[in-house]
Amino acid sequence: MKNVLLGTLIAAGIALGGFFPGYYYYKAQISNRTVTVKGLAEMDVKADLAIWKIKFKTTGNDLSVVQQKINSDAKTIQNYLLTQGFTDDEIVVDRMNTNDLMANPYRDARASDSRYILDQTITVRSPKVELVENSLSGIGSLVAQGVIFDYQDYSTPVSYIFTGLNQVKPQMLEQATQNAYASALEFAKSSQSKVGKIKTANQGVFSILPREQIDGQSESSQIGKTVRVVSTIVYYLE
Repeated sequence: MKNVLLGTLIAAGIALGGFFPGYYYYKAQISNRTVTVKGLAEMDVKADLAIWKIKFKTTGNDLSVVQQKINSDAKTIQNYLLTQGFTDDEIVVDRMNTNDLMANPYRDARASDSRYILDQTITVRSPKVELVENSLSGIGSLVAQGVIFDYQDYSTPVSYIFTGLNQVKPQMLEQATQNAYASALEFAKSSQSKVGKIKTANQGVFSILPREQIDGQSESSQIGKTVRVVSTIVYYLE
């Protein structure tokens, strides 16, 4: 009798020994059922800051005369900006640069025709982005007053910037999460499952893109922009 009882206990132990690892393996497999989805969110925004660099220059053989001319041009540009509606604190006059061609050992033989080249940049930094755009189109009128502009160093003289990214992030992340959840529901429906809790989430990188996709035009050259983020979320499936 004792042998029978002992055998029964041993058999039960072996059975239980096999049950519990199998049970926990089954639970682990269930917990590993996940779906990875992406949620896209986009928002059209408008630049709220413009940085306009106005570069101009003048040349001549008499340094004092050339300097007087560039000072006069700077005053002409400043007056134009003030009449357009900009304020003094939005206008910054950078230092003057002087280039003496005769001091260049590799100078051209005709360097004496215009020995001195002076250039200067006036920077407008303003939240009045529409005013910048309108003033830019009218600055050609200053050419008739003898101002020579030099934009060789700038593919676009104005940079339009959106500074409110932190303000729109929460709303966009909420939208991206909702879109990701909707995708997870569609997958769960087709696989006869239910969407569980979030396992992991990656908010993704925010990108600021030009609203109008035009060849040769960068995002900074357009007032209208589109903010985009793609979030990656892993859900448990039940």
